Amino acid sequence: MSLETHVESLNQKHAEIEDIIAREELRPHPDTMRLMELKKQKLRLKEEMVRLSVRH
Repeated sequence: MSLETHVESLNQKHAEIEDIIAREELRPHPDTMRLMELKKQKLRLKEEMVRLSVRH
C-alpha cells in the first residue's frame, strides 16, 4: 500500500468516526463512554495522518 493510499484510508476512517460521533450526539441519551472512545480513536487517526504528512 502506498503512503498516499494509506493516508486516504486513514482519512476515510476519520470521517466515518466523525459521522458516528455526530449520530451518537443526536441521540436523546448519548453514550458518553462510547463518545469518549470514538473521540480518542478519531484523535489517534488524525495524529497518524499528521505524522505521515510530516515524514513525507
